[in-house]
Amino acid sequence: MKEHFQTGCNYGIGYGDRSRSGLPCTTYRKTGCGGHGCPYFVTQPGTKNAETCLAYCPPNEIVPTDEQVDLGKFTLFLDHNSVPFLEEAFVDYSKDQMGGQLTIKAPNAKVPNVDENAPLPDRIQYILASEINPNLAAHGGEVSLVEVAEESIAVLRFGGGCQGCSAVSLTLKQGVESTLKERVPEITAVRDVTDHTYTENAYYQ
Repeated sequence: MKEHFQTGCNYGIGYGDRSRSGLPCTTYRKTGCGGHGCPYFVTQPGTKNAETCLAYCPPNEIVPTDEQVDLGKFTLFLDHNSVPFLEEAFVDYSKDQMGGQLTIKAPNAKVPNVDENAPLPDRIQYILASEINPNLAAHGGEVSLVEVAEESIAVLRFGGGCQGCSAVSLTLKQGVESTLKERVPEITAVRDVTDHTYTENAYYQ
């Protein structure tokens, strides 16, 4: 059974029933929690290096600005700055023959979810991070927004396996540009400013 709770900021975070009943005690301490809590946070939130962490801390290490969620046997502390990046996050603990495994998923850790009223650059960056870059990562590539020119042109820079790749024009037109135009209607064109003469990391040379 999977349940959900809401924080004070109305961001939904899910957890499995095992994670609620005993995850921190079984994962971080074999003999009871003793008033200890579990901070839940994202390191380097909003970047490609973002990582979601569930830690263990004594009462004297609790940060006053953290949002507290009482889960019965323990309290979950949500790092205030991480809350927007923890939307739709899910924590579960599954027992197995080796003891158990903790699963943490946070689809918005690298970039917070945005709505249609968000600034244009934010919406472009969200689509790049949540839809386009996960696909490019299969070839070791990535693309980032440099700026929005003339109010409707997304100026992009490719990196990793996409920089200098012989197939980048196809990727730009059929993948990146078509997706951005569909998901962000204000975009009329994309412009690639990558130095593709550098081909050391190119996936296709």
